[in-house]
Amino acid sequence: MFETIFLGILQGLTEFLPISSSAHQRIAGEFFPNAMDPGARFTAITQIGTELAVLIFFRNDIKKIIVSWFRQVIMRASLPADEKLQARMGWLIVIGSLPIIVLGYLGQDIITNNLRSLWLIATVMIVFGIILGLADHYGKSERGLKDLNSSHGILYGLAQSLALMPGVSRSGATIAMGRLLGYSRDAALRYSFLLALPAVFGSGLYELKGAIGDSAGVQVYSLSHTLLATCIAFVVGYAVIAWLLKFVATKSFMPFIIYRILLGSTLLVLLATGVINP
Repeated sequence: MFETIFLGILQGLTEFLPISSSAHQRIAGEFFPNAMDPGARFTAITQIGTELAVLIFFRNDIKKIIVSWFRQVIMRASLPADEKLQARMGWLIVIGSLPIIVLGYLGQDIITNNLRSLWLIATVMIVFGIILGLADHYGKSERGLKDLNSSHGILYGLAQSLALMPGVSRSGATIAMGRLLGYSRDAALRYSFLLALPAVFGSGLYELKGAIGDSAGVQVYSLSHTLLATCIAFVVGYAVIAWLLKFVATKSFMPFIIYRILLGSTLLVLLATGVINP
């Protein structure tokens, strides 16, 4: 129960920060008494909680996008300029979600079994921390969400697909791409939130279906414990969204970059000295 509560809080704290929630869950598992990886299934299901927080926090924006998209595509209505922008955002979320859906489906076995080595996670934490730092420092804030186009949506989507590898960070990869393309921190972060919804819900519900039909439970943790962690992640994640949007309005991502590099370096030392098992 303690591990479940801790992992739920950890998921809520780290999902939206550019520091990789999946990496943190993987690392945390090594310091529990049984020293076991919580598993990709546990991580995917608990992410449903944090995406529910996004759904509720941005409910007005999401409602406008869905209604405008439906009116344009299904009802073939002539929309005013503001609704056209909302409908276009709906298409951009669909387009940007395609890369991670395709790659996630085709690479299920690799993601589950071959990308969870702590050596790899530590290295990726450092490398992508540096990439995010360079992108945030040199990226210009010339564009907002109204400037988003289909080619940029695909690039965002390709960046998001890198998060299939624990340690990259979904938000970190998409924010870095956004900053390289010249989007403001706020715009890059908001699109990152919206873009994650289809992929995370799809992955989480797919794994939840598998967990319900699996008599062995959800790998290390039972289904009931996993759902408890998901609920905790929802509550904590909602608070983190509000804080993060205020933070990026006036601050850079440098604290997270420093944290990533320090954590990755510490992990490499612990692995090299045999304190933890890769």
